[in-house]
Amino acid sequence: MAEIGFTLMSEQSPAKELVEDAVAAERAGFGYAVVSDHYFPWLEEMGHSPYAWSVLGAVAQTTERLPLMTYVTCPIMRYHPAVVAQKAATMGVLSDGRFTLGVGAGENLNEHVIGHGWPPVNTRHEMFREAIEVIKELFQGGYRNYRGEYFDIDSARLFDLPERPVPVAVAASGDQSVDIAAELGDGLVATDPDGSLVERFAASGGEGKPVYGQLAVCYDPDRDAAVERAHRLWRWSVAGWKVMSELPAPVNFAAATETVRPEDVAEKVPCGADPGAVVEAVRKYAEAGFTHIALVQIGRERQREFFEWSEKELLPALRDLQT
Repeated sequence: MAEIGFTLMSEQSPAKELVEDAVAAERAGFGYAVVSDHYFPWLEEMGHSPYAWSVLGAVAQTTERLPLMTYVTCPIMRYHPAVVAQKAATMGVLSDGRFTLGVGAGENLNEHVIGHGWPPVNTRHEMFREAIEVIKELFQGGYRNYRGEYFDIDSARLFDLPERPVPVAVAASGDQSVDIAAELGDGLVATDPDGSLVERFAASGGEGKPVYGQLAVCYDPDRDAAVERAHRLWRWSVAGWKVMSELPAPVNFAAATETVRPEDVAEKVPCGADPGAVVEAVRKYAEAGFTHIALVQIGRERQREFFEWSEKELLPALRDLQT
C-alpha cells in the first residue's frame, strides 16, 4: 500500500506559493510532501528556484501533520555535508520529527556554480559515500572528527538535534548508488518504477526500508492544454538521468530537447483530468515495490484546481487501488 505524496517543485513556483501549496496538499489529503533542492530550474521557462531550506522552515510552521522530505539534496559540492547535517537536524526539530533528509549525488546543473568543475561519476559516488558518513556521524551527537579523501570535519558538534536522528533516504539510479543506499541509507529514492533497483536494494541490506518514487502528472480539464504545458515545462525529463546529471545550464537542456515532441512527453506523463491514467501510472511503481510515490503537478497555472481534483477524484481513486 503506497503512500501518495505531493512534490513542492521549486523550479516552477516562487517561495511563498510553495508554502501555500504545502498547506493545500495537507488539506487535500496527501500523505507527505517533498521539495526539490535546486540552484537552477531545468529550463528557463520554469522560471524559479528559491532556496529549498528556507521554504522547508516555513512549511514546517504552516503544516501540522505532513511529513516532509528533500527530494533530493546534494551534499558533495554546493553544500558541505557538515552544513547539510546541521540544517537537516534543525528541520527535524522545527517539524517535530516529521522530516526525512533525501540525498543524491547531484547534477552539474546545480553544483557547477561553486566553480570547482564537475567530477566523473565514480568520483561523485566516492564523495557521496563520505558525505553520508559525515552526516550520520554528526547526527549521533557530541563532538565528532572525520578524515576522508574528500571531506574532513574537525571537532564538529550539532547542538540542536531532534529526539530521534533524522532518517536519510539515498537516491540511486544504478548498482553502485543502490549499494550505497542499502548500506548507509534508511530508505531508497528512485525516479523510475524499476523493480530491479528495489530488488537489489532489498537484497543488499535495504529489506523493509521505505522506497520513494516520483511521478509527474499534468492536470487540466483540457487535455490538449495539459499536453502543451507538459511539453513546454517537462521535456527536459525525456533525456534520461545520464544526460540530466551532466548538462550544466538550462540553455543546454533546451538545446538537448529541441527535437522532443509533445507526444513524447505525453507518453510518460499522464495528461488531462482522467484519474484512471494516474492510477495506472502509480500502479507500476507499487508493483515495482515502491512504498511512497510523490506526484508532481506540472506548472503553476492549475495548482488550485489540481488540489480540488485530487481531493474529490484522484486520491479516492488511488485509495481504491490499494484496497
